[in-house]
Amino acid sequence: MTKPVSEIEARHGFGLRVIAVYEVIKTLCLILVAFVAFGLHQEQNFERLVHTLEHLSLQDSSGMRWRMVELLQEMGPSKFMAIGIVALGYAAIFATEGIGLWLRKHWAEWFTVIATASLIPVEAYEVFHKFNWLKLGALIGNIAIVIYLVRIAMQPHGRKPS
Repeated sequence: MTKPVSEIEARHGFGLRVIAVYEVIKTLCLILVAFVAFGLHQEQNFERLVHTLEHLSLQDSSGMRWRMVELLQEMGPSKFMAIGIVALGYAAIFATEGIGLWLRKHWAEWFTVIATASLIPVEAYEVFHKFNWLKLGALIGNIAIVIYLVRIAMQPHGRKPS
């Protein structure tokens, strides 16, 4: 016996809301990255950060601090404007996904599937070439989101197309 469409929608409402909140959290993090990047675009802020990193009195057995200083100096402050713009672009995409899913729009399910699935090859490359558990978790989470949303989007919807 098939369930009424309204029951199917109600069952997936919670999952859509969880994914929507996840997308909004990513949006807020990227907005923060953009503001920091725009701040580092200014020469004095950039130099202050590099100086602070160079003079931290921490035990640095891994050399990570010096790799960061070297990376920052290679990039220079001019690249941070581009980083900020890209971060805001992705924030706009994630905000669109999150708001659309929160409002339970059918187009948002497919939009999120396409946007999330398009990044999976890059994430897989990163996991296999520069492994860490956080990257693996992000890859598995995004695969799960794509599978979940495809299953929902393929089901009949009792709402008007949006």
